[in-house]
Amino acid sequence: MTPPQVVVVMGVSGTGKTTVGRLLADELAVAYAEADSFHPPANIAKMSAGTPLDDADREPWLDAIAAWARERVEHAGAATSSPYGVRGVRGVVSCSALKRAYRDRLRGAGPGVFFLHLDGPPELITERLGGRQGHFMPRTLLDSQYADLQPLQADEAGVVLSVAEDPESIVRKAVTALERAAGADNGSGQATG
Repeated sequence: MTPPQVVVVMGVSGTGKTTVGRLLADELAVAYAEADSFHPPANIAKMSAGTPLDDADREPWLDAIAAWARERVEHAGAATSSPYGVRGVRGVVSCSALKRAYRDRLRGAGPGVFFLHLDGPPELITERLGGRQGHFMPRTLLDSQYADLQPLQADEAGVVLSVAEDPESIVRKAVTALERAAGADNGSGQATG
């Protein structure tokens, strides 16, 4: 298994992908990108109107994210390290990546794409979305996201972490999972926490 090089913080809307992604990137001292910034205006308008995106809408968005990840892998200098000793991670990006096909497209960036799936029950996520201000994604689309969500498979490098904990605890667990994956000589590197 290739050690993690780019971490994709994934999950349905409202799981804290941006918060955890930024904290993790800061912890690892690497670049961070928010997948929402890769959406073309037409996608944002569609979601703002309460219409779910289809696969065709997502293809150029996923390709742009994969290009960002590929750039991190191909043009990074020396491996970075954190106080926890994780080496080789060169970027963190938040992206829903709900379907296996979407994750396959992101893995096209090259070896070393690692998925950090933030998971939580619909009731908790609905409550969080109710308190969120200024985001184009309406709460009414949450059901469609859960319907699309396909869990990580055994051959996908990644970890599933509960969002019931505070973001700092999630980041600590993510770093531990990355260390484990970086040291793994074989196996999927997938774990739950």
